[in-house]
Amino acid sequence: VAAGRAALAAISPDRPRQRLRQLAAASAVAMLVLGTAMVASERPAYLLADLRSPTGQWQSHILADGSRITLAGGSAVNVRFTAGERHVELVRGDILVDVAKDAQRPFIVDSRQAAIRALGTRFSVRREDGATILNMLESTVSAQVPQHPAVVVRAGQRTRITRDGVGPLTPIDAVSVQQAWHAHQLVVDDQPLAEVLDELARHRPGQLHYNRAQIAGIRVAAVLPLDDTDKALQLLIDNFPQLRIRMLTRYLVMVDAPSTGTAKK
Repeated sequence: VAAGRAALAAISPDRPRQRLRQLAAASAVAMLVLGTAMVASERPAYLLADLRSPTGQWQSHILADGSRITLAGGSAVNVRFTAGERHVELVRGDILVDVAKDAQRPFIVDSRQAAIRALGTRFSVRREDGATILNMLESTVSAQVPQHPAVVVRAGQRTRITRDGVGPLTPIDAVSVQQAWHAHQLVVDDQPLAEVLDELARHRPGQLHYNRAQIAGIRVAAVLPLDDTDKALQLLIDNFPQLRIRMLTRYLVMVDAPSTGTAKK
């Protein structure tokens, strides 16, 4: 009887707010667990990689040949040098490579979609779901997708590479890209908010949830800090009043736009 009364008291109308808080907390935990399970399949390759950087931290390494590789937060690579080539596999994330010249051994960055071949140059490579993003900062590389012709990408050019081949070459400001790398910044110009949030999510622990369809009309032009994503989210709130960002916990953030519209900084 006492147990029954206690159960009824727990759901009685005199404590609705407490009940709602409990349900909200339970929902937050459930979403966090679900998000963790979704990325669990990536963990083994990341943890077993030769070089890796924690989320939100950048690391630079000098390789055996004198090349320098910088890993953005949450990135990982495998390194294999032989007498005939220098090979780096991009397991996850985003890297900046400053290749030491070696006429006898090409330097190859291998992502899931392409092999990027250079002798001595500087470039960045980002691995995304289904695509590789290449930014050429100095000199040239040859980008090769299996069953497709190789494409030469020159300094000041960017391309998006998929299994269907190397995409169009678009111009970039190479100096600005390098400065953003060194300052750990995300520089966007008229980019969909969902893509900006995709990038911020890569650089913070936990889960960042948003409805892509709901925020589809919002485009962003801004410089955001990737090593302080809380500050980056606050900047988005300051400049897009239609946004609502709720930090349910430090590791679970919800972004939505109750009154949708189109805005631009």
